[in-house]
Amino acid sequence: MNGFTAALSLLALALLVVAGLHGAGRALRVSHEPLDARPFGSGHEPVEHAVSRFHLRWYTVSMLFLAFDMEMVFMYPWTLVISVMGPTAVIEMFVFLGVLLCGVVYAWREGALRWA
Repeated sequence: MNGFTAALSLLALALLVVAGLHGAGRALRVSHEPLDARPFGSGHEPVEHAVSRFHLRWYTVSMLFLAFDMEMVFMYPWTLVISVMGPTAVIEMFVFLGVLLCGVVYAWREGALRWA
C-alpha cells in the first residue's frame, strides 16, 4: 500500500466516522422541533429592547474600568522586574498610579461617579 492509498483510506474512514456520528445524532435526538427562542436573562422577560440606548454615565464608568484594568496589565510584569530595577521601578509605578488617581479625582469632581 503506497502513501496515496493510505491517505485516501484514512480520509474515507474519517468521513465514515463523521457521517456515523451525524446519523447517530439525528437518530437519538429528543425533539425535532426547535425550542422557543427566548432571550437569556435568568428567566425574566426583557423590560427594554436589546439595542436600547444607555445613559452617558455608563460609558464614563466603563472608561474608568478600562483605565484600572490597564493598570493591572502594567502592574503584573512590574512585580517581576522590581527587584532587578530597584528604586526607580518603585518611583515610576507610583508616578503611574498618581496619574491614574488624578483621573479618578477629576471624574469624581465632575460628577461622573454619581448615579442620580
